[in-house]
Amino acid sequence: MKKFFLLLLFCHVSSSVKHSLKYFLTASSGIPDFPEFMGWGLLDDTLAGYCDTNIKRVEPKQDWVKTYFDKDPQQLEWYTTECTKILPKAFKTRISSSMQQFNQSGGVHILQRINGCEWDEETGNVFGFMQYGYDGEDFLSLDLKTETWMALKPQANIIKLRWDADKLRMKHYENFFSQICPEWLKKYVDHGRSSLLRTERPSVSLLQKTPSSPVSCHATGFYPDRAMMFWRKDGEELDEDVDRGEILPNHDGTFQMRADLNISSVSPEDWRRYDCVFQFSGVKEDIIKRLDEAEIRTNRDHPRATLLPTVKLTDMKVPVIVPVIGVALVLIIVTGFMAYKKWKANRPPSPLENGTDLSTKLDPEA
Repeated sequence: MKKFFLLLLFCHVSSSVKHSLKYFLTASSGIPDFPEFMGWGLLDDTLAGYCDTNIKRVEPKQDWVKTYFDKDPQQLEWYTTECTKILPKAFKTRISSSMQQFNQSGGVHILQRINGCEWDEETGNVFGFMQYGYDGEDFLSLDLKTETWMALKPQANIIKLRWDADKLRMKHYENFFSQICPEWLKKYVDHGRSSLLRTERPSVSLLQKTPSSPVSCHATGFYPDRAMMFWRKDGEELDEDVDRGEILPNHDGTFQMRADLNISSVSPEDWRRYDCVFQFSGVKEDIIKRLDEAEIRTNRDHPRATLLPTVKLTDMKVPVIVPVIGVALVLIIVTGFMAYKKWKANRPPSPLENGTDLSTKLDPEA
């Protein structure tokens, strides 16, 4: 059943072309020398641009984004104003308001917002979304279908009632998510199509920390993220003794994933019966790595070597100030991303309408 579910999911993902424009916004208080506000823009889950209140500018992270802004400097100016002036002010006010609701007088606090839209190129359906998180937990979520806010914590009820009563604010959001965001998304996809719709095959390696550790089949550098990886024995996919990791982003816009095989009960003479398979959506030829001791990369002979590749968070401008604060902040940001993924599965659809207005604010309350 598990194998069937994975196959069904893989076929579903590869059967249509979906695009997304997402904005990840994070504000903090009580962290010295750390940006009070940071913003990431992602197109199809690839980092397109970044800004924060320390650098006071928008930094394109893809070549096609740079050329787009060269052709449309008005949009770059809009993003710069939003990120350096409007949104930092609004988020600072909201952190103070949230602290009051939780009866907090000080300390380190994080407010996040995840918003954007998704577009199914095949059906034309568009989905808009916006959700707030506070100190790593769900806080408020916008229901565009009912045009109301959902309080995800009791402390958010007062804010919900105030925002629900602001009809002008709600009208602005409805306009942004049904008209402006989809139009921008389509323009970005059209401009960056050669990059977004490219196919990059991964480098696949077998890795092992110690002779008793699981053997990790690791694929990195592939694009897009529609891929599967699994272990087989005698040509049959294995479910037991296999730990599949999630697809994770690399700093260069590509992706990585792994699948670990527990070999504690596998005799050396049976190794040749096992292989790792990487399947890529749209690519007929699988990448297969047979379980072979000669193919395994390990650091047990070179203790100082780095065994597994890592995602460089510093390339996304998430500096580690001190170990405790740095790790805590990254965990809070990741928690916010996971909250979005959890909410995304239950989001209601919004119809696509036409028209745009570049003069709008992403946050009307600012």
